[in-house]
Amino acid sequence: MEMKIFLSVSIALFAGLMLTRVFKKLGFNFPDVTAFLIAGLIIGPYGIGQIGLSGVGFSSYADVQSISIINETALGFIAFSIGSEFLLEELKHTGKAATIIGIFQSVTASLVVDVVLIALHFILGEEVMSLRVAIVLGAIASATAPAATLMVVRQYKADGPLTRLLLPIVALDDAVGLVVFSVSYGIAQAMKVGNLDVISVIVNPVLEIIFSLLLGGGLGLLLSRIEKLFYSNSNRLSMTISFVLMTIALSYLRIPVGPAEISFSTLLVCMMLGTVFCNTSEYSADIMKRAEKWTAPLNATFFVLSGAALELSVFGQPVYVLIGIAYILTRSFGKYMGARLSSQAMKCPQNVVKYLGITLLPQAGVALGMVNQAAALGGQDASIIRNVTLFGVLIYELVGPLFTRNALRDAGEIAPIPEQKKDRGRFQTSAR
Repeated sequence: MEMKIFLSVSIALFAGLMLTRVFKKLGFNFPDVTAFLIAGLIIGPYGIGQIGLSGVGFSSYADVQSISIINETALGFIAFSIGSEFLLEELKHTGKAATIIGIFQSVTASLVVDVVLIALHFILGEEVMSLRVAIVLGAIASATAPAATLMVVRQYKADGPLTRLLLPIVALDDAVGLVVFSVSYGIAQAMKVGNLDVISVIVNPVLEIIFSLLLGGGLGLLLSRIEKLFYSNSNRLSMTISFVLMTIALSYLRIPVGPAEISFSTLLVCMMLGTVFCNTSEYSADIMKRAEKWTAPLNATFFVLSGAALELSVFGQPVYVLIGIAYILTRSFGKYMGARLSSQAMKCPQNVVKYLGITLLPQAGVALGMVNQAAALGGQDASIIRNVTLFGVLIYELVGPLFTRNALRDAGEIAPIPEQKKDRGRFQTSAR
């Protein structure tokens, strides 16, 4: 079993990295994220996995899930990195705009999808898609994928007004998305049993947000104090990694409080850990740079495994394709218009107004986590929610990073690679 796990992980990382080189040789200027996702499809259940060789490719979705600990760990470190974007000095300039835009575009996307899918529910009928499904899918539409956005920004070293506003918005987007989903899911459950449960709809979501922020903040302060005990940045990095891993573990706690339950969001807790640590520790800037290098292979593996988990079987169900297309188009419209209108209202630079909405299209980890929770609805409801979301994730993850890269480039925040640097090897050969 151990051999199979190590072999699967090594092949996933190898395939992802090699495909980035293949694309470069073929002249395809795709972001690395897209190459990793396509590599996942190639070695997944609908590619090499069909051969059925143990450890060589993934023959089923269950095989991918068997090493899901890598995905959960990667998401924790990604959230920790995004938390570092909430520096108080920078938030003085972008905090108000990021907050208003982040909330507005997330809620707008959810409402637009809700309206269209509810209308589609009445057209197709209850037996095809229930009202519960429409409400839950609308909530899932609010979430954006922070991992893909962060990786594109890092790969191309993007910087400028759009980038500095984008990362806090992506982080806040998921917090808002979790609230919207918790409320919508609670309503869907209440509709199914015929009883409006205030605990599920209001109390539990509020408790999750409050205690996630408290736990992450407390651990961030503790980490800052402990870092002062070390004189080596290597040891400080090791301590930081141990804290992120411990934070991920603690986020699985579930504490019953009477009829309610205190739970934690891994993303929110790790984001808050990174935010507090980077605002209170004098060593944080150097440690975050070192952590970025340490987590690079982990993040690459995460995206390959995400690609392997995409289910192409959704294309075999016409009704899922129809609902999926409606979901993708309306979510894209809601994200774009929500970001455009709110950034205009905040008097952001024209490039931000024009391109911000495009950079918010990727969707993956958080949405899939919501799908797993919605599985409790059971039956056809759970099946439609899962397949439509997977359809959306498949499309968004394949084209979203490319759109994000192009938007940042067109906004002038990705510096062109000098020709002499791109062709350095050829020039050196000529000189010899």
